Amino acid sequence: MPKAKHVVVTGGGRGIGAATARRFKKLGFRVTLMARNRSEIEPLADEIEAYAVRVDVGDPASVEAAFMAAGPVDVLVNNAGMVRPSLVTKTDVRVWEEHLKVNLTGAFLCSLKVLPGMTSRGRGRIINVAGTYGLRGEAYMAAYCASKAGLIGFTKALAAEVGHQGVTVNAVCPGYVESPLMDVAIQNIAERSETPREQIEARLKGRSPQGRVFTADEVAESITFLAGDGAVGINGHALVIDGGELAM
Repeated sequence: MPKAKHVVVTGGGRGIGAATARRFKKLGFRVTLMARNRSEIEPLADEIEAYAVRVDVGDPASVEAAFMAAGPVDVLVNNAGMVRPSLVTKTDVRVWEEHLKVNLTGAFLCSLKVLPGMTSRGRGRIINVAGTYGLRGEAYMAAYCASKAGLIGFTKALAAEVGHQGVTVNAVCPGYVESPLMDVAIQNIAERSETPREQIEARLKGRSPQGRVFTADEVAESITFLAGDGAVGINGHALVIDGGELAM
């Protein structure tokens, strides 16, 4: 039997990462979950028989050790992320730098570890989880928007560099997704703006012509599509999953 392809999902313990890991497992992939704390990923790793590896994506030494442990990678999903809403004028530079470190530099460092193997084999897939906030602005989310916009730019630049070597690099850009990360963001915005949480949630849902929240499974399905043979011609693309919000 042919050897199962290997996918690494960073930030793989919950939300989009967990949904993506489950979907890849169902497709027959060998799955490695990575997160800053092993406790975040060990329950899911046990559930789907995946490999759990600790990594701080913003730390080069930690990334080096994690990918040495993981071995050759066929598909990398850069999903690890953070968000800490704040007005620009009240954003501490350390918080700004942490967003860039986790959301942008982390994808850069992890991609560096898998690219040599992918290019030598003449095939590989890198999918970066960005978001519609990387394509537009949002109050209280400047650091997050900047990091995700940078991630989309990185996606396009890397795609241009390695496309001729059989490697594709794409991003998915979901809108408002039901996830622990977005729950934290909404709660923080509600507290800082002194606005009822329900009002913020209604505003976010109302932006989409479909008038709804999107699920982690929907995003995971798009990620696995981009990793498949049917998407070999898609490279340097930012796939928007927002029900038509940006189009409107």
